[in-house]
Amino acid sequence: MSLSGNRFLTRRRALIAGAAAVGASAVGLRACGRSEAPVDEQGRVRLRFALDWRAQADHGGFYQALATGAYEKRGLNVQIVQGGPAVNVPQLLASGAVELGMASNSFTPMNLVASGAPVRAVAAFFQKDPQILMAHPDAALKTIADLAGRPFLVAQAGIETFWVWLKATYGFTDAQLRPYAYDPAPFIANARAVQQGFLTSDPYTVEQAADFEPRVFLPADEGYPSYGAIVLAPNAFARDNAAALRSFIAGSAEGWRDYIRGDASAGDALIRRDNPDMTQAQLDQARDRLRDKAVVDGGDAALYGLGALTAERWQTFFEAMSKAGVYETNLNWRDAFTDNYLPGRG
Repeated sequence: MSLSGNRFLTRRRALIAGAAAVGASAVGLRACGRSEAPVDEQGRVRLRFALDWRAQADHGGFYQALATGAYEKRGLNVQIVQGGPAVNVPQLLASGAVELGMASNSFTPMNLVASGAPVRAVAAFFQKDPQILMAHPDAALKTIADLAGRPFLVAQAGIETFWVWLKATYGFTDAQLRPYAYDPAPFIANARAVQQGFLTSDPYTVEQAADFEPRVFLPADEGYPSYGAIVLAPNAFARDNAAALRSFIAGSAEGWRDYIRGDASAGDALIRRDNPDMTQAQLDQARDRLRDKAVVDGGDAALYGLGALTAERWQTFFEAMSKAGVYETNLNWRDAFTDNYLPGRG
């Protein structure tokens, strides 16, 4: 059974490739001057926020904040702009088509810095990158290290990102790689295969297509230092709209708290309005996985609040990736983020 057209699997291609190819957007961002956000008839600041893909539970907190009025009560008029296979968030930021954007992982803001683009991560609502590895059920598999010697189905974009960390951490080699075209059929057919995936979608896809529940490994639980669901803001916009940016992050934090720990029905209704292909069963299982793995409220968020990001974490990510040759060792990694707009700061 081929599922290569599955919207979840297609998303992996767009997310990872988008993290690896942002240089073309840097030119427009360099040109940013003053950037005051417009105000609507009620005096609310209008903000357009571009997602990294079509609406789903991975964006639930933002939709929840919109649905429950968490943005509106802070004086904001927020429009969520869906992503898709033809949408490049850094390009939207560069052109001024949106004020804020979402990055899927820490590679995107670091790549933007390497490209010379004046844009930073200002919040991270996933404390764990939901990138996963899936294997067939096997009691002998306890950790990622136990996957040594197995064939890995990883797309080219993944080879250039998280696979670098896997090789450096576990001693895996490129000889283990097998072509991956975002179709789980080869994985399902090979009991020894390991496939890349995304926590909130790919295990569910396999469960629906096969007669087994895959063994799921979350690299974040074994030290993979990337954040997820990162809010990006051009430096000029952040400088000229500091109060509105702080309000957006605070409203998003409220939305994510309620979406994960409260009644998510309002946010889910907006998600399904924007993306009619999304079913309630898909949303429910995805939210359960985010909750069970403490993706949103674990890690730094447990200490500093939802959306938190720290210099220590960014430094760990940069040092791991620069040691592996992804970035030049003299790159100013501190330009990739700021915590100045998080609740309680400023």
